[in-house]
Amino acid sequence: MTSPPVTATALTQGGNAVGTAAPIPSPPLALLGARQLVARVAGARPQAVVAARPSPRMLSFVLVVLLPVALAAAYFLGVASDQFVTEFRFTLSTVEPPRYDPLTLLSGAAGRTPATLESQILVQYIGSRAVIDQIDRSLDLRQFFATADADWWARLPRGASIEALVHYWKGQVDPFFDPATGTVTVRVRAFSAPEALRLAQAVVGASEKLVNDLSSRVRGDAVCHAEAELSGSEKRLKTVLGQMREFRDREGMIDPLKAAQTTELLAARTRDELLRDNAELATLKSYMRDDAPSVKVLKARIRSLEAQQHSLSRELTDKDRSRTDTLSRVLGSYEELESERKFAEAAYQHALQALDQARANADRQQVFIASFVPPSLPEQALYPRRWRSVATVALMAFALWAIGGLIIQSVRDHVS
Repeated sequence: MTSPPVTATALTQGGNAVGTAAPIPSPPLALLGARQLVARVAGARPQAVVAARPSPRMLSFVLVVLLPVALAAAYFLGVASDQFVTEFRFTLSTVEPPRYDPLTLLSGAAGRTPATLESQILVQYIGSRAVIDQIDRSLDLRQFFATADADWWARLPRGASIEALVHYWKGQVDPFFDPATGTVTVRVRAFSAPEALRLAQAVVGASEKLVNDLSSRVRGDAVCHAEAELSGSEKRLKTVLGQMREFRDREGMIDPLKAAQTTELLAARTRDELLRDNAELATLKSYMRDDAPSVKVLKARIRSLEAQQHSLSRELTDKDRSRTDTLSRVLGSYEELESERKFAEAAYQHALQALDQARANADRQQVFIASFVPPSLPEQALYPRRWRSVATVALMAFALWAIGGLIIQSVRDHVS
């Protein structure tokens, strides 16, 4: 409903009629009420509608709230590309579970098993440049993430540097290790379902290769160390055996110990015969003269036995240190070599057992990936979350606008 037109009135100047003004049409009451309402909400003083202008508060609301929300809605609802997510989970296991002693449990080292340590290493590897270099050999990641199916904001810029690729990779691949369950969870994002599956399978392949390399390296290091110990022990034993062979060739006897035992046995027999002959000689002298043939023969035998006993004694031991052919000195050198041979043989046997044990432990402690949630083909895009993103932008923009308005109003109140 419109108001009636204003009638023409006479314009007077100093009480004299000058003329009449043309009828001025009045605006509709509904339109006038709406404009006055907007001006009153914006904080403007009620005045003529023709001269009304947007207040600074209204302009700030449009610029800070409405414009960002409109841009966010235009992007998320009309431009943003769908992103598909593939999730897979696995754990690292060993052939034989570790055994803990009470000291290990009390020290808190029970959780630092080879599988746990390698799980943490694997999570860091998935988010590093090393996995990018590994996967980039089979997938051209720059072309993969810069596909034409993606929008300009979400895709990787063409010709991006490796640092930019690593930064972008961390936003597309999210690994997580749960120490409570020992489970590694990896979420992979791509712009199509087949690409998400391919990328997830590539990450699984790179992870398996790293775990196998680490296990092989640990096994190889342990076995190589044991083999080096065995080689050193074998070399030591061969050296000692060579020295013993040279000793036998130089001294002219195979076993100086047996030779000494034989010489000592002969010396004992000679001493016994000498004692017996001396006793017999004393008996003969009791009833025969010294020039009797039997006495002379027995004295000659006693002299021969005494010479033999002296020779055997000198062969066994001698106070003269310049002599090196006595059995005591030969036997001392031989016993040193024999002791070294026994130590070398014991070390060689220990090295053989250590090598077998290292190989057995390496086989038991070998870590492998046990995948219980393999990557699968996604059916629905989970990102971007369009309405949630728009609502988030609107909430943040309104909060920023409200906080700014409160700050400005408090400053004005403080100044006034």
